[in-house]
Amino acid sequence: MKKNLIICLLLVAVSSFGQQKIWTLQECVNHALENNITIKQGENTLLNNEQDIIASKGAFLPSVGATASHNLSLGNRELFPGQFVDRTDNSTSVGIGVNQTIFDGFRLTNLYKQSQLRLETNQLELQRIKDDISLNVVNAYLNVLFNKENLETANAQYEFSKKQLDQVKGLVDAGAQPKVNIYDAEATLSRDAQQVTLAENNYNLALLTISQLLQVPYNGFNVEIIDIDTPSAELLYNNISPILSFAMQNRNEIKVAEKNIESAVLNTEISKSGFYPTITGSYGIGTNVFFTNLTDTEESFFNQFNQQKGHRFGLNLNIPIFSRFQNKTAVAKSKIQEENSKLNLEQAKLNLESNIQRAFTDAQAAFKAYEAAKKSLASQELAFNNSKERFDIGTMTAFDLEQARVQLINAESSLINAKYDFVFKTKVLDFYMGKSLTN
Repeated sequence: MKKNLIICLLLVAVSSFGQQKIWTLQECVNHALENNITIKQGENTLLNNEQDIIASKGAFLPSVGATASHNLSLGNRELFPGQFVDRTDNSTSVGIGVNQTIFDGFRLTNLYKQSQLRLETNQLELQRIKDDISLNVVNAYLNVLFNKENLETANAQYEFSKKQLDQVKGLVDAGAQPKVNIYDAEATLSRDAQQVTLAENNYNLALLTISQLLQVPYNGFNVEIIDIDTPSAELLYNNISPILSFAMQNRNEIKVAEKNIESAVLNTEISKSGFYPTITGSYGIGTNVFFTNLTDTEESFFNQFNQQKGHRFGLNLNIPIFSRFQNKTAVAKSKIQEENSKLNLEQAKLNLESNIQRAFTDAQAAFKAYEAAKKSLASQELAFNNSKERFDIGTMTAFDLEQARVQLINAESSLINAKYDFVFKTKVLDFYMGKSLTN
C-alpha cells in the first residue's frame, strides 16, 4: 500500500510539474494591472492623498492640548533681607487648552478643496498609466504571435527544402539532373535551418519581453496562440473626427491637465489668504499647587488643586501690514502657474491630436500595405508553382528555382509583417476610442 501511494504521489507531482500555465491576453493584461510596480506606486499615492484629505478636514477642528509640570527647588533662600533659610519648594501645575482658527482668509477651505482635487487628479493619472500599460501588453502579446507565425513559416520552408533535397537526389540518381544540384539543395537546406534558428530566437525573445513586462519568471512562460483571422477593412476607421471628439472629451491626459488648472486657481486663492487678517480663539482651564517644608499652615495638595483652578479665554486678531513682499510675490507666482497650466492643457490637446492623426494615417497606410502584400503573395505563389513545375521537367535550373522560392518567402514575411502591423495600428485607434484592447 505504501509503495502504491508513493507511486501515485510521484505521478501527480510529475503531472502537475509538466502542466505549464498558458497565459491568455486578458490574463496578461489583468496580471500587469494588478502587479505592475508603477501602478502600485500610483495606488500608494492615492492612499497618501486620502490621508491628506483627512488632515485637511482635521484642520477645521480645534486643537486640544494638556500640560502638566512639577518643579522642585532645594537650598538656601533669602526670605527677608539678611535672613536665609534652607527651604524646599514644590510647585505643581496642570492645564488643558483649546485653540480654534475662526477666520484665516478661507485658506483652510481652499486647502481642503485642493486636497480633494489632488486625489481626483492622481486617480485620473493612475488610470492613464493603466491604459498605457494595457496597450504595451497587447503590443508585446501581438509581437509573440507575430514571431510565432514567422517561426511556423520558417519551419514550413525548412520542411519543403528537405523534401526538395530528396527530390533532387532522386532526379540525380535517375540522371535527369546534374549532381551539382544536390549541393545547391543542401546549401538551401542549411540556410533554411539558420532561418529556423533565428525565428526561434526571435520568438523566445518576444516571450522574454512580455514575461519581463508582466514581472513573471520566463522559465516555462507561454501564451495562448490566438488565430489572427485575415483582417479586413471593417477594422479600419474611415473618419478621424469621431476619434478626436471622443478622445478630447474622455482621455485622461486631457482631464489631468484640466484638473491641474483647477488646482492652480485654488493655489492662487490660498496665496491671497495671506492678505487677510486671521482670527483665532483660545480657552484654557488649569490649576496649580505650591508647598514647602517650612510651614504647617499650607493647605493640602488636593485642596490647593481645587481652590486655585481658573479659566482663561482669549481672542487673537492678526492683521498683516507688511510681509516683505512675500504675499505679493506668492500671488503673482500662482497666477503665472495658472497660465502655465492653461498652456499645458493646450499642449496636451495638441499632442493628443497629433498622436491620433499619426495613428490614423499609420492605420490607413498599414491597411494598404497589407492589401498589397496579399496580392504580392498570391502572385509569388503562382510564380513559384510555375517555376517548380518547370524545374521538375528540367527546363529551369536549381538557381532560378531558389530565386523564385526566396521571393515567395519574402512575400510571406511581408504579409505577416503587414498583417500584424495593421492589427496593432487599429488597436491603437481602439485605444483612443476607449474600446477594449483584449477583444
